[in-house]
Amino acid sequence: MSRRVCVVGIGLSDGPKTPELTGIMLEVQAFGRALADAGLTKDEVGGLASAGYGGLHEVQLAEYLGMQPRWLDSTSVGGSSFEFHLLHAYRAIEAGDVDTVAIVYGNNELSAAGRSLGTGRSGGGAGAMPLPMSYELSTGLTLVGAYAMAARRHMYEYGTTSEQLASIAVQIREHAARNPNAMYRDPITVDDVLASRLVADPLHKLDCCVVSDGGCAIILTTEDRARDLAHRPVYVRGAAAGMTHHSIQAMPDLTATAGAFTGRKAFADAGISAADVDTFQMYDSFTYTVLVCLEDLGFCAKGEGGPFAESGALRLGGALPTNTDGGGLSATHPGMRGLFLLCEASRQLRGEAGDSQVEGAEIAVAHGSGGWLSTMGTVVLGTEPVR
Repeated sequence: MSRRVCVVGIGLSDGPKTPELTGIMLEVQAFGRALADAGLTKDEVGGLASAGYGGLHEVQLAEYLGMQPRWLDSTSVGGSSFEFHLLHAYRAIEAGDVDTVAIVYGNNELSAAGRSLGTGRSGGGAGAMPLPMSYELSTGLTLVGAYAMAARRHMYEYGTTSEQLASIAVQIREHAARNPNAMYRDPITVDDVLASRLVADPLHKLDCCVVSDGGCAIILTTEDRARDLAHRPVYVRGAAAGMTHHSIQAMPDLTATAGAFTGRKAFADAGISAADVDTFQMYDSFTYTVLVCLEDLGFCAKGEGGPFAESGALRLGGALPTNTDGGGLSATHPGMRGLFLLCEASRQLRGEAGDSQVEGAEIAVAHGSGGWLSTMGTVVLGTEPVR
């Protein structure tokens, strides 16, 4: 059996700050809105995927929702977990193992932690993490420090500049300005980014993602079922996922990620090239993440990410409108952001993005990044199926 698979429902919770709601409440809110968006009831959903910060998260969520799904996925590989979930759900629906799957995530990280900047922390001591990462964390290396090392290496290898990284934050903030639910909407300049506090050289505060509250959900089902539902279906055309390392010291090349092969595989399955992509929704944990993934997925040559971004390519109307909701750098980042990429990509292909709409969008790519540039998941969505 081989069935075409579609995204038929998307839902976002309230945010970016909701101190009255727990993480699971945000998930339930987003899931309910995705069901309403699709015109489905929860009893029609046979599969559930989620990634949380504890074991059996999707099982707890199912019980909270009063569901007894027969297909579950708790893959947890950091911020790209949800692209992995979609890949797994896509193959399961395609094979006939399940008909309809919801992928759900929510977290109240801002309200719980009280921090609005995603700079990361060093962890809970040498025994809290497996070797060899325990050696890194005990020296004070933070999440942002790992990304900063990678960015500095790219600068050394290819001449990338802080100004080029800053241009990414500036363009994504322009998109956030059109999103009434974005955490930060005031315009910024390259000089503003460079003048913001240096967190870990060469990354400044405005090179780093925010921390917010928020929840998100998408629903996938078969093409046959999608025809009877509320919206024009968004087709899953291809998906791939993989990893290169866990701790940053084991990264084979600080200037290249697993996106180099996940992008190639997903694009081949979808029957497209990078030139066919109308909008790119990617995990902008830091400006460097955007730059290196632009290169790895083939939107520009290796080493050309800085000039490509600086050209204004990421703007609405540019060569590759990127993170049109304002991304993790300015809009929302409740601990993990991978599912929001899939929601925004679907919204664009349905033509529902309002002032942020990419005109004539037919192909969207959502690309998640997890860990310390460790795990990558690439999903190609389209207004038409693969022929």
